[in-house]
Amino acid sequence: MARTAPSAIAQKVPRFRVDGWTLGALVVAGLIATPIIAVVVLAVAPSDDIWPHLASTVLPHYLANTAALASGVGIGTLVIGVGTAWLVTMCRFPMRAVFEWALLLPLAVPSYVIAYVYTDLLEYAGPIQVTLRDLFGWTSRRDYWFPEIRSVGGAIAVMTLVLYPYVYLLARAAFLEQSVCVIEASRTLGRGPWQSFIRVALPLARPAIVIGLTLVLMETLNDFGTVDFFAVATLTTGIFDVWLNMNSTAGAAQLAVVTLGVVLLLIAVERWARRKQRFHHTTPRYRVLTLAPLPSSRAALAFLACLAPVLLGFVVPAAVLLRFALAHRPGTETDSFLDLAINSLFLSSATAACAVLVGLVLAYGARASRSRLLAAATRLAGIGYAIPGAVLAVGVVVPLAAFDNAIDAVARDHFGVSTGLVLSGTVFALIFGYLVRFLALSHGAIEASLAKITPNMDAAARTLGHTPMSTLRRVHFPLMRGSLLTAAILVFVDCMKELPLTLLLRPFNFETLATNVHQLASAELLEQSARGALAIVAAGILPVIALSRTIRRSRPGQNGVPGGPP
Repeated sequence: MARTAPSAIAQKVPRFRVDGWTLGALVVAGLIATPIIAVVVLAVAPSDDIWPHLASTVLPHYLANTAALASGVGIGTLVIGVGTAWLVTMCRFPMRAVFEWALLLPLAVPSYVIAYVYTDLLEYAGPIQVTLRDLFGWTSRRDYWFPEIRSVGGAIAVMTLVLYPYVYLLARAAFLEQSVCVIEASRTLGRGPWQSFIRVALPLARPAIVIGLTLVLMETLNDFGTVDFFAVATLTTGIFDVWLNMNSTAGAAQLAVVTLGVVLLLIAVERWARRKQRFHHTTPRYRVLTLAPLPSSRAALAFLACLAPVLLGFVVPAAVLLRFALAHRPGTETDSFLDLAINSLFLSSATAACAVLVGLVLAYGARASRSRLLAAATRLAGIGYAIPGAVLAVGVVVPLAAFDNAIDAVARDHFGVSTGLVLSGTVFALIFGYLVRFLALSHGAIEASLAKITPNMDAAARTLGHTPMSTLRRVHFPLMRGSLLTAAILVFVDCMKELPLTLLLRPFNFETLATNVHQLASAELLEQSARGALAIVAAGILPVIALSRTIRRSRPGQNGVPGGPP
């Protein structure tokens, strides 16, 4: 019996087909896009005329601080991330194997947590300045100069320590994928190690590095806890101020659109930077990497270069928090901590389950229908991760409030009762906001896992009489369990850390670990916030370990077979 080529099968499938998968995915994509559309609509048709006041007073200050913050964090993460990734991938020096995974540990620490720790250490009444005054006999601030931690420069330093793993992660993966033969060819042509890195290795890794840098800048724009604690006025803090203090949802939506425009500009610049430029691996031959031994002096410098970000970004904050947690006697606060932990675990678990389910519907729907419209819808559904949490919060509140008002009006007209808040101001609104923001994480992991399953399995299942749903349950699901778990963990951890979205969408008198830590630290009660901060950090360590293991296994030929599978 002749076998039909997969390409021929694909050609017989219509570009658009109305079925359950297509309709479900289109509905999901429409719901995910609703907050973004709501923000734009509210911004262009505001109910008050606050925009001229914002544009002439605070907006230039917001833009200047945001640009300075993004530029500083971008440069810092680029230098640390790319430099350490190249060292641990290509060079041999003491503790290199430890630094492979340890350099990812700061990714588990939320930026606002490390901001609280270093403010306590470096402020005027902190232990470092007190020690300096005791040693040198200084009596006041006028006797010496010390950098101000609560400033734009302090925010840049703190966020660089937390966000550089995004660049390190993708740069190291890109360096591992490169063939040693290309580097050796460069060396035989007279290029030194530094020139080979600049002229060969760096251009090949450039797409991955740019993606990592784009993620860093998006996380910088999303940050609220650090800039609020350091009193640095950015677009994100402006949204909070206009919405909560000026009581202007329209003005907050207009600032949100400006922030959204900055995000889209970043994406456009990233695409433009790669226009008409292609860097390809020209050989399929891979072998186990041979690490270049460094002289003792350079090995010491490499060791210090890798130690510094780990020490400052994870070890010091974790040690300070642990000391505070052990020194503080919680007493009656234990029950409160358990309630906060339960709230955070419930929200994160519920969102992770919803994100995996929705991501599976989108990814498998696109695979089953092969519709261009559905493919475009799934790309639209993933845009939420690029949008700052404060912007999404404005977009979530507007349609949910309109829905609640409509339900309340109908209930008053027909039954004479008020339904109050049905969706907005409830846990549903918070979970929906989380889902919009972090769906891209689960969808990306599930889509990558599905891509590894040959379409021949689908065809074989269909010839045996299985429907797409049965094929998913009997064939794909057992093969995708690991990826589904990975997707759930990624969403879970990000929900545990999310602050701006939680502050704006949480129900009244509803607290999570993140909001409680922020409130206590803002009130200078760092000891009381230590346990909650440690719990958030501990939740982030698990995906860091998984990421490190994945990177180590990503290089072809590492199993001793040149060109073999990773």
